[in-house]
Amino acid sequence: MTYTLGVDIGTYETKGVLVDAAGNVAATARHAHEMTVPQPGWAEHRPEEDWWGDFVTVTRELIRQAGVNGDQIKCVACSAIGPCMLPVGKDGSPLMNGVLYGVDTRAMSEVSALTDRIGNDVLLQRCGNALTSQSVGPKILWLKNNRPDIYEQAHKILTSTSFIVHRLTGDYVIDHYTAANFSPLYDVTTQDWCFDLAPEILQPDKLPRLLWSSEIAGRVTSRAAAETGLAEGTPVTAGTIDAAAEALSVGVRSNGDMMMMYGSTIFIITLTEDRVRDGRLWYAPWLFPGQHASMAGLATSGTLTHWFRDQFARELPKETAFLTLAQEAEAIAPGADGLLFLPYFSGERTPLHDPHAKGTFFGLNLTHTRGHMYRALLEGITFGTAHVVETYREAGVEPARILAVGGGTKNAVWLQGTSDTSGLSQIVCQKTVGASYGDAFLARLAIGEAQIDDIAAWNPVSQTIHPNEVQSYRKAYPLFRRLYEQTRDIAAELG
Repeated sequence: MTYTLGVDIGTYETKGVLVDAAGNVAATARHAHEMTVPQPGWAEHRPEEDWWGDFVTVTRELIRQAGVNGDQIKCVACSAIGPCMLPVGKDGSPLMNGVLYGVDTRAMSEVSALTDRIGNDVLLQRCGNALTSQSVGPKILWLKNNRPDIYEQAHKILTSTSFIVHRLTGDYVIDHYTAANFSPLYDVTTQDWCFDLAPEILQPDKLPRLLWSSEIAGRVTSRAAAETGLAEGTPVTAGTIDAAAEALSVGVRSNGDMMMMYGSTIFIITLTEDRVRDGRLWYAPWLFPGQHASMAGLATSGTLTHWFRDQFARELPKETAFLTLAQEAEAIAPGADGLLFLPYFSGERTPLHDPHAKGTFFGLNLTHTRGHMYRALLEGITFGTAHVVETYREAGVEPARILAVGGGTKNAVWLQGTSDTSGLSQIVCQKTVGASYGDAFLARLAIGEAQIDDIAAWNPVSQTIHPNEVQSYRKAYPLFRRLYEQTRDIAAELG
C-alpha cells in the first residue's frame, strides 16, 4: 500500500493527512498554533515554530498513527495560509516573523503610493489585481522602508509554502497561483515575474522560481528526512495556498465551479473560462496551465467566532463551547430580534478593501442575550458573504456549482444562513478534511497516479443546502449595507 502526504498550515492550526491511492484516509493529525498581533493591523506567524515545527510534528504523528514506513509515502504536497511575506537569509533561516495575508494591513501607505504611481488601469491589465492588503509587493516595500537592516540581509522573499518546500528540498520555488498575489511583481499575461512596474521594490534574484502546483519542486533531503521521518528522495510538489488546495479537495475543477470556504476567513474561488477583470476581485492563474481563477475573501469570519467564544463564553469548556453557542444561536429567530453586526474587525477585504472599516453590534437592548449576539455575528458574516456574491454577479460571474468546505459548515446557522442571504444552493461533500486532503490529491496527480476527475470518486457529495425565503434577511441586508456606509467616516477617524 502506498500513500501521499498532505499538510496544510492554517491561521490557527496545522492539519495533515495520509491518503491511499483510492482516496481513503489512513491517518489524520493536527497541531494548534497562534496568530500573533503585535499591534493593530499587524498579523504574524513564527515560521520556525508555527510552520516548520508544525509540519514536523504533524508528519511524525501521521507516520506513527498509520504505522507506515517513510518509503511508503510516494509524494508530499503542502499548502499554507497565503500570500505571506517572509525574508530569509542565505541559509534559508527566517529574518523575522512571517507577515500574513490580507488581514495584515501594515503596508496600506505603500499600497496607496504604488497605486498612485502605477495606476489602477495598468495594474489590472498587467497584474490582474488592484493593490490591496492582500498584495505582497507593497509589504516588501514596507520592509524596505521600515526594516532596512532586514531588507538588506534578505537572500530571498518567500511565502509560507515556499518556506516549507525549501526546508524539505533546499529549493526556492513558488506556484503561479500564489505568485499572482505578489502584485505588482507578477505579470498575468506572460505568467512570469515582472520588475518594470516597480523596480524599487527588490532585485529579481530575490524571488523564488515559478512552477505549477502539480510540478515536482525537489526531493526530501537527508536533513529533512531525519527531522520528519520521510524517506530521503521523496518527491515534493511546489504546493499552493490553502484555499486553492481546499477547493481541489471538494472537486472544484471546471469553469463555473465556486468554492465557499468557511474558515478563519470566508474565502471564495471561482473558476472561469476567461480572466475576470474587476478591481474588487482577485485574479490568478489556476493550479494548472490554461485555467483561470477569480477570488474574494472576507477579512474575519471564523476568527470572529473564536473572539466571541474567548470574550463572552469563558466559562464554557473550550472543547464544547462552539456547540453550546450554536445551540443558543439556533434558539433565536432569524434576524436576531433587530440586532445587526458588522464583521469588520480587521478592516474588510472583498469588496470594500477598506482597512479602516470597523466591527460593531448595532441595535442592542436589554432583552438581547448572548445567543442573540452570537446569531447576529453569524448573520453579519453571511451578509458580508452575500455582498461578495453580489459583486461577482456585477462582474458578470454567475456560479454553476457552489461547493462548501471548512469547519464552519458544521454550524447549521452559518451554513444555512449563507444560502438564505445569497440565494444560492451549496454542495457539501462527504470528506471535510479540507486543504490537506486536496494536497494529498495534488501529490497523487504530480506523480501521474491520478487524473483530475478522480476527485469526484475520492470525495463524493454528501448533502445539498437549498436557500429559504427569510423575510427578516430581505429587510436586514440593505440595512447592513447602509450601516457600513453611514459609519465609514467615523471608522476612518478612529483609525
